[in-house]
Amino acid sequence: TKNNNNYIYRPNHVSWLRLSVNSSLELICSHFLSADTFPDSHREEGGRGHGGSRDLSRLRSPSLEIKEKEIREKGSEILREQLDAAKRELKLKDKECERLSQVRNQLEQELEELTASLFEEAHKMVRDANVKQAAAEKRLKEAQGKIDVLQAEVTALKALVLTSTPASPNRQLHPQLQSPCTRGAHKHMGHSRNKSTSSVLPQTNGKTDAQPVSVQSVIKEDKEMDSVLFAEFLMWKEHASLDRASAFLSRIYREDIRPCLSFTRTELSQMVQSAVENNSLTIEPVALSAVPAVKASALECGGLKKCALSGLPRMCRHRIKLGDKGNYYYICPSSRARITAVCNFFTYIRYIQQGLVRHNAEQMFWEVLRLRKEMTVAKLGFYVTDQG
Repeated sequence: TKNNNNYIYRPNHVSWLRLSVNSSLELICSHFLSADTFPDSHREEGGRGHGGSRDLSRLRSPSLEIKEKEIREKGSEILREQLDAAKRELKLKDKECERLSQVRNQLEQELEELTASLFEEAHKMVRDANVKQAAAEKRLKEAQGKIDVLQAEVTALKALVLTSTPASPNRQLHPQLQSPCTRGAHKHMGHSRNKSTSSVLPQTNGKTDAQPVSVQSVIKEDKEMDSVLFAEFLMWKEHASLDRASAFLSRIYREDIRPCLSFTRTELSQMVQSAVENNSLTIEPVALSAVPAVKASALECGGLKKCALSGLPRMCRHRIKLGDKGNYYYICPSSRARITAVCNFFTYIRYIQQGLVRHNAEQMFWEVLRLRKEMTVAKLGFYVTDQG
């Protein structure tokens, strides 16, 4: 017997039979037991020898039945092997399908999660962009308002700087240049200034014993430029900055700023100097109310207090604050005058650095010297108070 896929070949007058894989064992047996099992030549010989009257079943020998049985067993064994192979292949296919199904489900889940995360990220980006846009618009409005205020201040400061020169300072814009009596006279004279000249002229009423003329002596202040200081100023002006390393500012720090801001409370003095340099110091007047005749109430109403810088009990009409979130410190008029003198110097230096001063170098130099003179005078304890 030879097995070639679906064909079974049997010699000794057995024809070819085509068997399907899915055929049953009865089909195989029916083929082997059919009348076509024996060839025609064998039938003719049997017919001629016996007259054709014998039945075909009588011609079957025991050996042929054994062979048929063997063929049936081998056929069933082949079918079982093919069935087992088909089952194994189906199991492998099922496992592969299950694995591919799991991969597909995993990919679908990852795709859904990725899509959800992308949408969430997109919404978050849009929300953040809207918040940033609103904040930027708010900052833009605030910046535009600040720019308008700064432009108005710059315009006013330019007018102030241009109308006041070291040679002829505007005394209305610089009240510290006026003496107290002069200011009091200007306040009380009103429009009678033109009449004051008549009292200065001598009386010509014919009398020889006229009263002496009260002519005030005119005092002219002369000045001479120091070449060393002017050279240091010119070198600093080429690259104007607030760096102390320059010879110009180093000298002023050593001779004017540090002595002017040197108070009894050393630590607070250093903090005040840093705030002045950073332009973050605030000076504001203390609101004075009707002070009763009680010492405790007087201390709370801007009256007699200990100056935070000198430590002495004085009439503190002003207070300072270092930065935006600092505490308030009450200061006496002398301390205020010293701090104000240093602040005026730094303000003018910043104007020069920012290019707001349109004077020539010599005029700027004399204005710097005038501000240094104010620091020196305030350092020595001289200051101007408002009698009003």
